[in-house]
Amino acid sequence: MSIIDELKWRGAVNQQTDEAGLAELVNEKKVGLYAGIDPTGDSMHIGHLIPFMILKRFQLAGHRPYIVIGGATGSIGDPSGKKSERVLQTMDQVRHNQECLTKQMEHLFGQDGSFKIVNNYDWLSKLSLLDFLRDYGKLFNVNTMLNKEIVASRLEVGISYTEFTYQILQSIDFLHLYRHEDVQLQIGGADQWGNITSGIDLIHRQEGTDAKVYGLTIPLLLKADGTKFGKSEGGNVWLDPEKTSPYDFYQFWINTDDRDVVKFLKYFTFLDQDEINRLADAVATHPEKREAQKRLAEEVTEFVHGKDAVVEAQHITKALFSGDVAELTANEIEQGFKNMPSVTVTSAKQGIVEWLVDTTKIESSRRQAREDVTNGAIRINGEKVTDTDAEIDPSAAFDGKFVIVRRGKKRYFLARVSD
Repeated sequence: MSIIDELKWRGAVNQQTDEAGLAELVNEKKVGLYAGIDPTGDSMHIGHLIPFMILKRFQLAGHRPYIVIGGATGSIGDPSGKKSERVLQTMDQVRHNQECLTKQMEHLFGQDGSFKIVNNYDWLSKLSLLDFLRDYGKLFNVNTMLNKEIVASRLEVGISYTEFTYQILQSIDFLHLYRHEDVQLQIGGADQWGNITSGIDLIHRQEGTDAKVYGLTIPLLLKADGTKFGKSEGGNVWLDPEKTSPYDFYQFWINTDDRDVVKFLKYFTFLDQDEINRLADAVATHPEKREAQKRLAEEVTEFVHGKDAVVEAQHITKALFSGDVAELTANEIEQGFKNMPSVTVTSAKQGIVEWLVDTTKIESSRRQAREDVTNGAIRINGEKVTDTDAEIDPSAAFDGKFVIVRRGKKRYFLARVSD
């Protein structure tokens, strides 16, 4: 199966500028290809990951992927699907974001020389205004630019000249990479079709119509409920572990709807067709086991955060399910209890009833606290407490940083111990 056939099987092909020509090209040589990302933030989220999964597949098939960090284009902003102009960032912020994104890419693609990161600031910053207008502006027809979907969608509310020219700058990127790196294929999301075809048109005008350059876009990924993929109830799911912990990242994937899990296995894992078909059968015959979701969570979390992060996430998940939290580390508690009710307490020892009512407000009254303790409904750091005269020592576990309270079967509370 060729790389293009595999992408089709995975449902990852939306449009191609020349399907037959690209199929012939990838079969006859190792192709240089690229996708770009502007440093508008200091981390990618999982929505950004989609085109780079395609680049990774080409890398594994022996092709030559390039990643363009848009140090220049990111400083002006692209005309996104939003109905307003992007807020311009300072160049210091752009440079900081570039460094963060570069580190993420190096983690995902390795550092063995099989891929290359470039920055379009290196060539676009050298263009003078007159060079830009004479060498490139003359080659772009305004009527054609206005008809590009991403621009047309903004005409009613208005678009600045700065964002209007974005497609010219991205086209210059493709021309530069074609000339200097032998890059012949650009990959992007469905919304990048207009920019990609503009780049191909520019290359044909500059290099001749026989120049073999191609574009491929990826479908907009929608969930079964019709909403756009990429966000959880808490917002974006980030690749940066400081923004989205590996445990929360793992939980996002393991909570995938049965209707979406096979699609996500095709998009976001490198499992082969036989294994994905087997998991699809498991979803159909034994959905309650959630085998496909577990495998999806393992594969994507390992790809983004490494094997140790998978083990840690599974450890936290098992401990919360069983109630056996005593073996968790302080770091695992920080991840697993991040979104649970929490309160700050001192390290002073206190009777359990007073601590539950006055200090933490976990219980509404002393009567209720005594009743829950006596009935065995309270666990402190995984241990059932039934003695109403018991004493809470916040410094006794988890490096003196936390006290974990479970009330009933599922309600957890986290007490953070202050110095």
